[in-house]
Amino acid sequence: MVKKLNINANEVILRPRFQLKLPYSNQSLLEAFEQFGKKQNAFIINRVDDHIFIKYPNATQQFWTPQLHLEINTDSSKTSILYGLFGPIPSVWLMFMFLHFLVALAFLCFCIWGYTNWSLGNEYITQTVIAIAMIIIWISLYIFGRIGRNIAKPKMRELKLFMDNILKTMNSNT
Repeated sequence: MVKKLNINANEVILRPRFQLKLPYSNQSLLEAFEQFGKKQNAFIINRVDDHIFIKYPNATQQFWTPQLHLEINTDSSKTSILYGLFGPIPSVWLMFMFLHFLVALAFLCFCIWGYTNWSLGNEYITQTVIAIAMIIIWISLYIFGRIGRNIAKPKMRELKLFMDNILKTMNSNT
């Protein structure tokens, strides 16, 4: 009934995802998360429509502190599908993606500038070196993201354990 998180070591994945099919209605799951969130203070639980965001309190957050985003969709009248996504705090993710965009844009600009100089017979070594530097920076950003994910793994496990505890509570109540 429950599909486990299965990540192949060779996958390029910075934001792990998982999916669970659960024998509960959409609304009962959403309400269980809300009620459980009010009974504890280790995590902050926010609900927006069919989405649940589980995150650490601001006082305990660090740069790589993850959050768990759950989307609970109705499968049938008595079952639901829970989609989970681990990721950094949205502002960190936005900054990270913005840096990737800037590096890619700079790479393209310097490639075009270098090609133009090459086709005109002008010196183009500076543009080539900077374009290669952009590739190195891009790879460094990717490695930095992987390191950050590895730093955040214990916190991701805590978030997953917290979610599992809520689901176990629902099992014992039925």
